Amino acid sequence: MNPVPIIYENSEIIIINKPQGVAVQGGQNIAHPLDRELPQQLGYPVYLVHRLDQETQGLLVVAKTPQAANKWTHLIGEKAVTKEYDAVCIGVPSNPKGQFKSSINDRGIEKSALTFYEVKKTWDIDSYRLSLIHLTLGTGRMHQIRIHLAKAGFPIAGDDKHGDFKANKAIKKLTGIKRLQLISSRLTIPVDGQNLTFELEIPFKVELKPQSEVNTSSC
Repeated sequence: MNPVPIIYENSEIIIINKPQGVAVQGGQNIAHPLDRELPQQLGYPVYLVHRLDQETQGLLVVAKTPQAANKWTHLIGEKAVTKEYDAVCIGVPSNPKGQFKSSINDRGIEKSALTFYEVKKTWDIDSYRLSLIHLTLGTGRMHQIRIHLAKAGFPIAGDDKHGDFKANKAIKKLTGIKRLQLISSRLTIPVDGQNLTFELEIPFKVELKPQSEVNTSSC
């Protein structure tokens, strides 16, 4: 496994760019989980603060001590940390900005969930329309973004668990998209009385010219 890119570090936490395909936590049939590989890279243990799906790339906070892990888990739970994502989706919402608000079964328990969205670009590909959607978590349920988008009728391209398998297969032939098109692209955290924001370049390569830039100035 290649070294995990480190985006930021202080005495309490490290922010990394988790590669796509790397599981955050070990388990059955998981060969190179982050919670084992990152300590080997750094030379000291780390403690998980939150999770990303195995197929989701992007910004992830890990703590250096159990005390820091407790603190940052609490900060995330209190929404002092803002987590934002970008996804290529199949379909285009009728409103360029809005929210998805429906309950999600999180580890066997129905919980309320809230995701804010903004459409950034759209494409026409054969008989399909794709959209680049920016998403901000209002809550942090398991697979929340994937489930909310699928329920709303705009599943993430490459999501064969919650999305549209038939459409994924067709779009793969048309565009070369093979994996889940979701990235944890922007993270804002409180440090020493101020908010620090970290942002990744969106890696999605849809090899077609964008049909339109969505105008959201009036929303």
